[in-house]
Amino acid sequence: MSLTNEIGNKGILIGTTILLLWFVSFVFALTQPLYWLGFWAVPLVVLLTQLFTGVFITAHDAIHGVVYPANLKINRLFGILCASLFAFNSYDLMYKNHHAHHSNTGDNIDPDFHSSRKFIPWFISFIRHYIGWKPLLLTAIFFNSLLWILKIDLANLLLFYVFPMCLSTIQLFYFGTFQPHSGIHNNKYKSGTQDKNHLWAFVSCYFFGYHYEHHDNPSIPWWRLYRAKESLGKLSA
Repeated sequence: MSLTNEIGNKGILIGTTILLLWFVSFVFALTQPLYWLGFWAVPLVVLLTQLFTGVFITAHDAIHGVVYPANLKINRLFGILCASLFAFNSYDLMYKNHHAHHSNTGDNIDPDFHSSRKFIPWFISFIRHYIGWKPLLLTAIFFNSLLWILKIDLANLLLFYVFPMCLSTIQLFYFGTFQPHSGIHNNKYKSGTQDKNHLWAFVSCYFFGYHYEHHDNPSIPWWRLYRAKESLGKLSA
C-alpha cells in the first residue's frame, strides 16, 4: 500500500483538529479575566503548551510530506500555516535545516547538533539556527497588536501566549533533539529512543521520544510512531 493511500485524509484531519483545539483554547485563554480563571489558569497553560507543541509537530510532519501526501501543495500550505502560528517560524528554513539534520545526523554540519553535548549551549545554537530577526519582529508586532488594538490584557498575553510558547520550545528541544542525540549512539542514525511507554511518549512530545524510529522511517507521521516502536522492538541505545 502506498503512503498516500495508507495515510489518506487522516493526517490533515488530525492536523486540523490540533489547530482548532489550539485556536479555541488560545482565544478562550486570552479573553477570560485571570481572577475568574483562578486555579484553572494552570491546566490551561499546560494545555496550551501541549497544543503549541502539536502545532509545531504538524509543521514538522508537513516537512516530511505526511500531513497530506495526496496533494503536496496543500501539505506545504498547511506546514506554512503551522510554522507561522508558532512564533512566525519560516517553513522554508525549517524544511532546509530539518532535512540537513536527517542527512547529517550528529555531524558538525548538522544544524540540530552541538558538539558540546551540553544543554544550554546546544539550546542556544538550536534557537539561532531556527529563529532569526524576522520571526522575532513579527511576533512582537502580533503581540502588540493583541495588546493595543484588541485590548487583550498584558497578563493574559504573557501567561497564555509567551509562556506556553517558550515552554513548548523547551519541550520540543529537550525531547525531540537533546535527549535522543545527546548520548553516544552506535547506530546508523546516531539516535537514541525512549523505552516503550506510549502514554508518556505522547504527553512528552507526540511520540518523538521514539526518535530512532523516526529517523529509521521519516515518512511515518507522528500519530503512527508508536506502531514503529512496536515493530522495531527494544533498541539498545
